Amino acid sequence: MKKLLKVLGYLILFIVVAIGAFLTYLKTALPNVGDAEDIKIEYTPERIERGRYLANSVSVCMDCHSTRDWTKFSGPLTEGTLGQGGETFDQSFGFPGKYISRNITPHGISRYTDGELFRVITTGVNKEGEAMFPLMPYLYYGKMDPEDIYSIIAYVRTLEPIQKDWEKSTHDFPFNFIVNTIPQKATPGKRPDKSDQLAYGAYLVNASGCIECHTQVEKGQIVKALAYSGGREFPMMGGAIVRSSNLTPDKETGIGVWTEDMFIQRFKIYADSSYTPETVAAGEFNTIMPWTMYATMEREDLAAIYAYLKTIPAMKNAVTKFSPAAK
Repeated sequence: MKKLLKVLGYLILFIVVAIGAFLTYLKTALPNVGDAEDIKIEYTPERIERGRYLANSVSVCMDCHSTRDWTKFSGPLTEGTLGQGGETFDQSFGFPGKYISRNITPHGISRYTDGELFRVITTGVNKEGEAMFPLMPYLYYGKMDPEDIYSIIAYVRTLEPIQKDWEKSTHDFPFNFIVNTIPQKATPGKRPDKSDQLAYGAYLVNASGCIECHTQVEKGQIVKALAYSGGREFPMMGGAIVRSSNLTPDKETGIGVWTEDMFIQRFKIYADSSYTPETVAAGEFNTIMPWTMYATMEREDLAAIYAYLKTIPAMKNAVTKFSPAAK
């Protein structure tokens, strides 16, 4: 009996040491994406304008890094908050921690070199070498053309500085260890020519991170087998739940019967000069979809996105878009 207990004791000790060594490895050896490159971007007017378009209409960086007015439909940006950060995404939204978007005006990023900004945007590793939760879809940005990332950096450098500082984001246990396994080295591509509409559309869909919101998740990870079929749940003010739409070309539950013009107009109605976001009370139907931002995308780009989405496998998934708060 004593011998058995001794063996069990050694076994338990081995397991404890092994777990400790593994956790130490996660904390000290990861993330491993390499050092930030020595990059010096030329801030030309053309590059800045390209970055403005990407950050506000395609990758919509300003969506999370500004304040959205959730008393209005689709949460339009609050004037005077562009790039200030401070939006909180925490456990109430199903996240494994409390994440606060950073100030990306010159006040918040002046300590970053261009290379360090490029690394954090494309790999999720900040100036201090810490892993970020992929709320910012860096796994997709890392596949973009570096020239487009340079343009975004050039643009945010021109934002009006806002003197706002926020508390640091925190991870719950054990995600504070797991998060270090997520960042990976960027695998940049080349932005296709617009003449290759399908390839260009695929590029824009990746740059927009459409798959993240329009795919259901399990344990915080998107279910790739259900890509773009919608149904991901998002809690809203007042306890209501909104779910993303099915973007696959299924004729009954997706966009299978939509024409290109119908798809484009679904966005462009929010860019009409006569459109004013309606007031929405807490608990009433609203959406996290930043319609007023995507509405400023060029028609040619929206057409390319439509063309690409029509080529993905159709999946039948009838989504209940809204569930009111339980009474």
